[in-house]
Amino acid sequence: MKGSFNGLKAKEISLLTIILMCLTIVIWTWEKTPILSTFVPPQSQLHLSREISQSAPAVKSISSESEIYKGKDKAKFPGKVTAKEEILFDVTAPVGYAQRSPKTSESNSNLQSIHSINNVAPVASTYTNLSAGGKDEDSLTVHEEKQDLTHVFVDEVKSRNVVAPVASTFTNLSAGGKDEESLTAHEEKQECNYAKGKWVIDHNRPLYSGFGCKIHLSGMWACRLTQRTDFAYERLRWQPKNCQMEEFTGSKFLRRMQDKTLAFVGDSLGRQQFQSLMCMVTGGNESLEIVDVGMEYGIAQAPGDTRPSGWAYRFPITNTTILYYWSASLCDLEPLDKTNPATDYAMHLDQPAAFLRQFIHKFHVLVLNTGHHWNRGKFRANRWVMYVNGAPNTDKKTQLIWKAKNLTVHSVINWVNSQLPKYPALKVFYRTISPRHFVGGEWNTGGSCDNTNPMSVGKEVLQDESSDESAAAAVKGTGVKLLDITALSQLRDEAHISRFSLTAKPGVQDCLHWCLPGVPDTWNEILFAQI
Repeated sequence: MKGSFNGLKAKEISLLTIILMCLTIVIWTWEKTPILSTFVPPQSQLHLSREISQSAPAVKSISSESEIYKGKDKAKFPGKVTAKEEILFDVTAPVGYAQRSPKTSESNSNLQSIHSINNVAPVASTYTNLSAGGKDEDSLTVHEEKQDLTHVFVDEVKSRNVVAPVASTFTNLSAGGKDEESLTAHEEKQECNYAKGKWVIDHNRPLYSGFGCKIHLSGMWACRLTQRTDFAYERLRWQPKNCQMEEFTGSKFLRRMQDKTLAFVGDSLGRQQFQSLMCMVTGGNESLEIVDVGMEYGIAQAPGDTRPSGWAYRFPITNTTILYYWSASLCDLEPLDKTNPATDYAMHLDQPAAFLRQFIHKFHVLVLNTGHHWNRGKFRANRWVMYVNGAPNTDKKTQLIWKAKNLTVHSVINWVNSQLPKYPALKVFYRTISPRHFVGGEWNTGGSCDNTNPMSVGKEVLQDESSDESAAAAVKGTGVKLLDITALSQLRDEAHISRFSLTAKPGVQDCLHWCLPGVPDTWNEILFAQI
């Protein structure tokens, strides 16, 4: 009886065990079989509204964790992505977010990691396509089975409160192939301040030979032809902060200036910039293709003059003209007695040079400068007499040299600005003053600039405002742009003619003009970047 009872109990236990196993198999199969899972009510899919698709850089919200991590992927990516998993899977934010993968800094690898896993296109790319107009933005559905990793990106980015425009560093890097300090699209839209930056060594310098360019470069400024023996100053290049300056080539300049005229009007520093540009465009090589067109602009060397009032050359291959006109003060000069070679000149402080009034309609780019002739010594040597409103100036305040200069600069810039509506294709630049580096006196009192080690080493120009405050004030509120070269040139005390001038007398040094190739080349690179 006991054995029979025990036997019956064993059979019941076995039967219960079999039933439990069957139920387990059925439940397991129910959860894992796709066919059976169709009987389960579908989970809500993710819809993007028109507003989100046009303005939001990423999916705004996720309804539940199950939408992000499903099936075996939930085991792979639990609640948060660990640092180890981030490295393993190269988890990178989709286009529209800052890069956050410690695995690599290469943008191409980041983009490939997004596209390759589950063949998922970046979220921001989808928005771009929609905004282009091909699909119904209100009914856009992001399919969950193709969004596993993308949702991880969204969740992680949201958790860090990362906000960035849709067009991100990925777009910039993939287009340019260079890491430009992760500039965002917003930063790229901001105008580059070329006056901020530092000098760096560049062994691809200079841009032309100091032994060449003999047609356009004055021998007194070609320091390779003097007794100077150190030429490290030729190897420095200006590097703007937070932006790149476009590489200058003669061919690019001529294409950009096809059928156009660039005019420099100013003093001897303007002439240096003109000669520098001619050497940069030609590479210092002689060419029979360049045509002297000075007569078209009334530029001719009068009998008895040591030099002409300017130069004008045309490159027929692109019909590009580059010219320089000597106007040390920028204001109009009129001889008081045309029959007397020793006559004084009326210096009309409130009128621009006659050359500007006569030929501005022929210019497409105009670069103005003045500054170093505004002193009593130059006034006496040039026999200049201040005039205002067509009569000798009697205002004692205006008779102060610096106030007279400011009156002229403002008058000229305001006149040029008034001409811009007539010539909408004209771009005008006022170049800030080129610094002097005399130490221990002036040019005629023992002043020197013997330093051959540039003070620029280890220094940066970080100021937002120009060092030439009067120039900045003159162009403010006008269509005239500032070609700001003062602070960056201030760091180059070693790059002047110094004691190596061909015409210098003992004890006389030129700490005003620059050796060429040299600093004025950088002025032209900045000018080129802005036109």
